[in-house]
Amino acid sequence: MRAVAGWLTRPVPLARVAAFRALVYAFVIWDVLFTFDDVIPHSYVPEFYQPTLLARLVHLPPLSTAVSYALLAAILLLCVLAIAGRAQRVAGWGVALTFWVWALNSQGFSYVQHDHMALMVTTLVLPTVGVAHYRDQTLSQAAGWALRCVQLATVLTYFGSVFAKWSRAGSLVTWANGSVLTWAIVRRGSHLVQWALEYPMLLRAAQWGSLVLEICSPVVLFMRGRWLYLAIGCFLAFHLATFIAMGIHFLPTVVCWFAFLPLERVTERVSARLRLPSPAPA
Repeated sequence: MRAVAGWLTRPVPLARVAAFRALVYAFVIWDVLFTFDDVIPHSYVPEFYQPTLLARLVHLPPLSTAVSYALLAAILLLCVLAIAGRAQRVAGWGVALTFWVWALNSQGFSYVQHDHMALMVTTLVLPTVGVAHYRDQTLSQAAGWALRCVQLATVLTYFGSVFAKWSRAGSLVTWANGSVLTWAIVRRGSHLVQWALEYPMLLRAAQWGSLVLEICSPVVLFMRGRWLYLAIGCFLAFHLATFIAMGIHFLPTVVCWFAFLPLERVTERVSARLRLPSPAPA
């Protein structure tokens, strides 16, 4: 138990959380404005609202148009405050609350977008760290725990999809040997990959490759150094391929991969170039 607790709360610099927080909240702004932007249109058809389990448990009703606009404004304002490092605790918990309400409403009208799972977990755990500055190299167990939660949620996005494939197809072999990619390319494939339809064995090999990648995803949690960077590169290349082939970007999960990286090195270099003062010791 001591080893598990030590692994879950391995200290990392607070500057890493500060940099990751800025990246995440900047993406949340982009997300609610351009990709996760169906909440306001949903307010015009509240009769189609079919809340998910969590939304039912908290009795979340369909949002009116005025409330949807107010919620959007609150998310944007709170994210800007968090990025600027102002009122960090209030801004962080505010983003968590408003973004979860936004996400639960969005997913209550359509399928649950599993690419947002890690991002939703991220917004929930980042405020638990408290105050974190871009040049604060103080090691923190709270920061380590928050980033570890993000890492686990990111990996489980892939590993969990293995069980979804299993239950949907009856067996993993059936899914991997099926025509999933053929159907996807016919339905929404770009002209860059239409040629692949003439090579079904190549598509089948790609399906096996993606399945193996997802099954092996938990190994990333125990990698370090160049092997870790190589593994992250493989997953990002996978998403780049799906985006080129079918327009599926998976950006919410891609952003969460940065929780594995030593972002404090970037902020330290930027701060040094701008000659920003280091934070006063606590």
